[in-house]
Amino acid sequence: MSRPLEGVTVVTLEHAIAAPFCTRQLADLGARVIKVERPGVGDFARAYDERVKGLASHFVWTNRSKESITLDVKQADAQDVLAKLLEHADVLVQNLAPGAAARLGLSFEALHAKHPKLIVCDISGYGDDPANPGPYRDKKAYDLLIQSESGFLSVTGTADEPAKAGCSIADISAGMYAYSNILAALLERGKTGKGKRIDISMLESMVEWMNFPMYYAFEGAKPPVRAGAAHATIYPYGPFPTGDGNTVMLGLQNEREWAAFCQTVLQAPALATDARFDSNSKRVANRQALREIIVQHFASLTTEQALARIDEAHIANARVNTMQDVWQHQQLQARHRWAQVNTSAGPIPALLPPGMNSADAPRMDAVPALGQHTEAILQQLGYSTSDIARMHAEHAI
Repeated sequence: MSRPLEGVTVVTLEHAIAAPFCTRQLADLGARVIKVERPGVGDFARAYDERVKGLASHFVWTNRSKESITLDVKQADAQDVLAKLLEHADVLVQNLAPGAAARLGLSFEALHAKHPKLIVCDISGYGDDPANPGPYRDKKAYDLLIQSESGFLSVTGTADEPAKAGCSIADISAGMYAYSNILAALLERGKTGKGKRIDISMLESMVEWMNFPMYYAFEGAKPPVRAGAAHATIYPYGPFPTGDGNTVMLGLQNEREWAAFCQTVLQAPALATDARFDSNSKRVANRQALREIIVQHFASLTTEQALARIDEAHIANARVNTMQDVWQHQQLQARHRWAQVNTSAGPIPALLPPGMNSADAPRMDAVPALGQHTEAILQQLGYSTSDIARMHAEHAI
């Protein structure tokens, strides 16, 4: 079965999460992704931890289906290899340190004349527009720092203390915008025959995701409060303890659901018209009093009893799952969402890409070992055995 991006070649100088997550999704769709790594070290995310059969959890997540070639891009021979790779590439992706790609001659301006069809996607913390660099262009940027700069920490956590997201959402947001912009650029190139530059800023990606709390605080209005795992501006919407020591998550969206919640779940229909709680804004303002009422009712119910009542009232709800619960999630199992990919340490499970199923035949090839494909790629580019041996000896590869 043909995949949507078969025939598309992506060369990527990437590390950590944002760019690797972008290019892994391109590989899912069938693109050939050639990952350029430092000899002996590689993408530093390889060394984040050893939780997956001795391999790093971040790395196995974001790097399947890629080919790894090791190049010391500061050496002339390695630069020649990279230049030959770009002759056959459709897309170049990089998230090196600010200015590093330009110093290597890999800016869009330097490449466009030689490779007019090449799409160049630059991912950075704060954006890298030469015409309008901004004062933050050269600052280092990591996920938690961008969560902070974007205002995310100001609305996340408890009243007493902010909290970071439990996954790398700033990296993920940048990776997703890089991915979608590259797909759009490929469509555009099909019409114009020309490549383009894509400038992805982690800050701008996260601020886009922050637009609800920003508009909520429009023109100096009070921002959403930090409400832990509860919703800051809708109530009751969040976690509530049950009598057997567990927690259920529920979410009310409108007044019809509020009436059903009082009638069926709390079995206190008069509460629906209580003047303290008869609109969402009042329930938010009086959330502590309402929480005490709900907790008191739930104290006599087991988790299963509470969920049964909530389901009967047709109110959205969820279990507060652990990571092990998610690995065994009944819905993922029933929909056959788990596949298997190989690694140098053996096979591991991997979630099928969202939106795709086994009939779409997403690419789910192995996570590459460092430099695993170096010699094969060099041979494809026309390098002889002696050339390859010499470059090994000089540590260019």
